[in-house]
Amino acid sequence: MSIAKIIEISSSSKKSFDDAVTSGIAKASKTIDNIEGAWVNEQKVVVKDGKVVEYRVNLKITFVLK
Repeated sequence: MSIAKIIEISSSSKKSFDDAVTSGIAKASKTIDNIEGAWVNEQKVVVKDGKVVEYRVNLKITFVLK
């Protein structure tokens, strides 16, 4: 039997949504062990002068408790 915990984090990137997801998981994995998966809960962009300047995601990250 295993028990998992879910946390929510926010991450941003000036490149893309994919980069925001990748960098968010990489940063979280520095302090959280046993990450099993994640899903994007929300996506948002920041627009300035008619151009997208930042991509933001809210991620729900699942990790197994030992």
